Amino acid sequence: MDNRIRKMAYVLLHYSTATQPGERVLIRSTSPAGEPLCQALYEEALRMGARPVVYIHMSQENALALETTDDPALLADVNPMLKLMYDEAPVIIRIEAEENTRDRNAYPLDKQSARAKALAALINVQMRREAAGELRRCTTQFPTFGYAQNAGMSLRQYEDFLFGACKLNLDDPVTAWKGFYEAQERLVAWLKGKKRLHVRGDNIDLQMSIEGRLFKNAGGKENFPDGEIFTGPVEDSVNGWVRFTYPAYYRGNEVKGIELEFRDGLVVKARAESNEDFLLSVLDSDPGARRLGEFAIGTNWDIQQFTGSILFDEKIGGTVHMAVGQGYGETGSVNTSEVHWDMICDMRQGGEIVVDGTLFYKDGQFLIG
Repeated sequence: MDNRIRKMAYVLLHYSTATQPGERVLIRSTSPAGEPLCQALYEEALRMGARPVVYIHMSQENALALETTDDPALLADVNPMLKLMYDEAPVIIRIEAEENTRDRNAYPLDKQSARAKALAALINVQMRREAAGELRRCTTQFPTFGYAQNAGMSLRQYEDFLFGACKLNLDDPVTAWKGFYEAQERLVAWLKGKKRLHVRGDNIDLQMSIEGRLFKNAGGKENFPDGEIFTGPVEDSVNGWVRFTYPAYYRGNEVKGIELEFRDGLVVKARAESNEDFLLSVLDSDPGARRLGEFAIGTNWDIQQFTGSILFDEKIGGTVHMAVGQGYGETGSVNTSEVHWDMICDMRQGGEIVVDGTLFYKDGQFLIG
């Protein structure tokens, strides 16, 4: 086994989730391709006296469901074994290991929406328990041919990219992530108590209130790799427009050239260069899908290229991203939705963020903290 996989398992258990002896740990992979990391996590969890449970989804599981039935109730049926673990486990490690990242793209939108409800039910439990301090969860990724193809790389090149972004090429990645977290904590501390953000650049001009909201430090705890600070803007405060500079991927679909216009928190206009019908169907999923649940600034300068994988792309140093839909309760967000769709805007050429009248960020770099 590649030693970087063993390092990854060590970091995820000892740093990201701070797993303790005796704790039940759900190790969940979205396909059999993630089994090498499942094995490494299983072994390390047992070594430290934890109680691991592994759940590996079938290859093509979502496509099989969409191909086989038109019954929306069956497509939306929540896996009771996973629901039990999401309700009770104190630690969950989710491994994204998609073999085909666009396998749902060609199915009818109503069927895709029904299938998405099964995942949304688990995500809602996850967010509620995280906000209550009952769950420590980390989402990571394992290199597959699907991800490598999206990124325009060979599998070997993608492995080097992924493990490098996770700092697993270093002798002591845990110490490196602790230092990264401490640096971001200074930014979060400066933002505490601030009231308004104005984000502007060639592709964006958005104003929003963050009064009473908290910025959270994403430094390798809930995502791995990580690299962002994020909050939930006041739900009815977002005004302006944004043109997202990268394609947006969601539920196995690619949408290019998304532009959104906000008025008093709601998306009032939405357009896209491709797959606009899918964009509009997601925004119409429920009332909360047209509001921002998250605003975030990417801070990982080890990630500088777009790969078509949101776990990495939203962390690109010098970008901001926003998610329509469900907000994170720990930030103070009260927006609820079955949707949480992250979209990215590059800020490295002339972008600025002004906080309460102070220039906080310019050309992808922080000016304070």
